[in-house]
Amino acid sequence: MKIHPQIIKKGEKDEFIVLPVEEFETLLEMAEAYEDLKDLREAKAQTRGEKGVPLDEVIAEMAPELKR
Repeated sequence: MKIHPQIIKKGEKDEFIVLPVEEFETLLEMAEAYEDLKDLREAKAQTRGEKGVPLDEVIAEMAPELKR
């Protein structure tokens, strides 16, 4: 992705960066996806070696009215 920042200076120092809204929203989505991936990897690492639970059992436990 190519970004087009506009840098605003205060005196000689770079103070702010302005981005087009679409680019900013894309960067936010990418950051959220990265956080989700980190969470997933952490959860997988914590449960490594544990036995999985079949989806039907999870559904039955969480929403008995949806039991097939």
